[in-house]
Amino acid sequence: MRESLKQCRRIVVKVGTSTLTHANGQLNLGRMERLVRELADIHNQDKEVLLVSSGAIGTGANRMGLKQVPRTLPEKQALAAIGQGALLHMYEKFFAEYGKTVAQVLLTREDLDERMRYLNATNTLLAILGMKVIPIINENDTVVVEEIKFGDNDMLSSLIASIVNADLLIILSDVDGFYDHDPRIDDQARLVSEVHEITAEMEENSINRGIAFSSGGMLTKLKGAKVCMASGIPMVIANSQERNVLRRILSGEKLGTLFVPRDEKLQARKKWIAFGTVLHGAVTIDNGAANALLKRGKSLLASGVIKVEGDFGRGTVVAVLGANGQEIARGMANYGADEIRKIAGRKSSDIEKILGEKDYDEVIHRNNLWVECTELA
Repeated sequence: MRESLKQCRRIVVKVGTSTLTHANGQLNLGRMERLVRELADIHNQDKEVLLVSSGAIGTGANRMGLKQVPRTLPEKQALAAIGQGALLHMYEKFFAEYGKTVAQVLLTREDLDERMRYLNATNTLLAILGMKVIPIINENDTVVVEEIKFGDNDMLSSLIASIVNADLLIILSDVDGFYDHDPRIDDQARLVSEVHEITAEMEENSINRGIAFSSGGMLTKLKGAKVCMASGIPMVIANSQERNVLRRILSGEKLGTLFVPRDEKLQARKKWIAFGTVLHGAVTIDNGAANALLKRGKSLLASGVIKVEGDFGRGTVVAVLGANGQEIARGMANYGADEIRKIAGRKSSDIEKILGEKDYDEVIHRNNLWVECTELA
């Protein structure tokens, strides 16, 4: 699998605050310059490069002489506004030294939530790449509310890789890769070279936070890896302090941890359903319906629904839960929450009598359904 990385043409690179700053919060200009030089050299090889960069809030905090990021949302948003411009200015300066043009792209989760905005974001990024420009992407922390939270850019980078059909996502961090236990508290922790499946135990062993000015941790990287693996995209976590880290990864060197993707890539529509949109509610189904979804790839019928959560409308994406509460799938609902509550447990032939009309036989059609797992826990 490592050898195949030599053939990657479209590469997303994510750098965290710990990569861009010293321990005191000041920008690590030497590391930034080395990163930019590597990215520019990769770009010179007729490869496409997208950079997802954290650090706006941390840079703003440093500009204002703060040792810690404040707790209140307005202060975080103000620091993001201060820091984003300063951070982009440094990137532009470094990339210009190598004759590269960059474009700033600021996104929120809402930009991916609606199907048309999702497609627009995709087309914009592809247009930028078509102009031989390097997009520098960040969460729009100045205006978002929920998204200023633990590890957002790890997930953002995996979503970006997914929507542009990247060949590889590289997450540069302050750790050598994924360990079977936290190496900071367990000296017997072992670096895992390749991961083929992300288990609940792996996630439980990865609950930690990063440095004072960062928001991520290994758990968010695993969540991002899930997106990439399901989308058919390999992902590598590696230490940003390694010399020529990007060149070495792209040459097939056994560096960091490689998350090996599934053989089949998701269709574009199911990719959006699975990862692009925010969940608007949930439906719980019985074991018979769950097996029909998981084993036979069937649509979800009203007869299998036993509970509805949330207040959602037609055409929104909801979670599908097994009887034990485990999320097993996500799909676009053909009926709203109140309508599904009325027809839950009933046959499809009863829908028109109950609702006064019947536009669909299925609560969620299999073409609009992404199955997260293949068996019940």
